[in-house]
Amino acid sequence: FGIATDENFVITTTNRKEITEDNFSKLVQNGVTLYLLQSVHQTLLSATKERIDFLPHYDTLVKSGMYEYYASEGQNPLPFALAELIDNSLSATSRNTGIRSIQIKLLFDESQGKSAVAVIDNGRGMTSKQLNNWAVYRLSKFTRKGDFESDHSGYVRPLPVPRSLNSDISYFGVGGKQAVFFVGQSARMISKPADSQDVHELVLSKDDF
Repeated sequence: FGIATDENFVITTTNRKEITEDNFSKLVQNGVTLYLLQSVHQTLLSATKERIDFLPHYDTLVKSGMYEYYASEGQNPLPFALAELIDNSLSATSRNTGIRSIQIKLLFDESQGKSAVAVIDNGRGMTSKQLNNWAVYRLSKFTRKGDFESDHSGYVRPLPVPRSLNSDISYFGVGGKQAVFFVGQSARMISKPADSQDVHELVLSKDDF
């Protein structure tokens, strides 16, 4: 790697967790992307790509939320899909100490290649591993174990209250991925963890599947 004998370096995961003798067997596995850096928090000089391999659940591609939405008491299913996407932002901003900002944008100018729905919030963000786990269908954010890193770690279910900014997360219960593929053909998640300088992007596409 061209490292001089008097230089210090660290090896980290894409979540900036330093590889040590104690955690080597847990963090270093086949297909994992690693960084060789001068320090754990060194700024990356260019964008990097990490391939995510998982078997998509057939419901994500075939049903795309159709049954759940159309079985919702005969109501228009589109609001339920949008509500599920907003649910993610409610969860992400639930521990904000300041203003909670959630924006919904309907883009018809094809600035994203095609018309798009954008949900933007100022929540705590997700790491690359949390984005990876979000992509796995029916992997409950409350029951992930082992190597799964939840995007809702430390979340405590509130007491039942009417639907509001403080109501229980996933109130609508149909799943973010089903909501995405009910509305469109692809999803782009862009997230910056609150305690990190890295910005992570995940793209899911029916064409790629």
